[in-house]
Amino acid sequence: MEESQLIKLSKQGDGNSFNQLVEKYQKLAYNLAYRFMGQAQAAEDATQEAFISAWKGLGSFRGENFKAWLLQIVANTCRDYLRSNRRHPTTSYEDLLVDPSPTLVTNEKSLELEESLQRGLAQLPHEQRLAIILSDAIGMSYEEIARTMRCNLGTVRSRLSRGRESLRNWLLSHGELLGR
Repeated sequence: MEESQLIKLSKQGDGNSFNQLVEKYQKLAYNLAYRFMGQAQAAEDATQEAFISAWKGLGSFRGENFKAWLLQIVANTCRDYLRSNRRHPTTSYEDLLVDPSPTLVTNEKSLELEESLQRGLAQLPHEQRLAIILSDAIGMSYEEIARTMRCNLGTVRSRLSRGRESLRNWLLSHGELLGR
């Protein structure tokens, strides 16, 4: 069934159609949440919460780009979670013991680089972090990013440029780029 038909049926309250949309976008949504938040459990929670919000807010979807609309909800959910977490920080025991990263890492250097990039991303302002994740981790075009972030193309380019420069400088200052 085409996405537009699934959306139409979902708006009419068909949970099975919405579940098909969830299945189609759950990996993409989780990847965004994980990259944005840096913790597997928090990303799972944010992804689930975002899909619940999308289901409840489906009536407000006006037929533009569903993927962009959904990823904006995921990004907003992550932002809200991070704001709330700053006020009430928590670290699970499992996070202290195990790296829950879903990425496949074949050697220790790759793992170190992945962790360094994640720490560097966490230092960026939310909007720059989101632009970099959507572009470099998810592979969206600048136009798709502009729709997702609800900004113009020039703003996307600016956020990417500034964010990448800041990330590069952070990695260099922490000895994480081109070896120690």
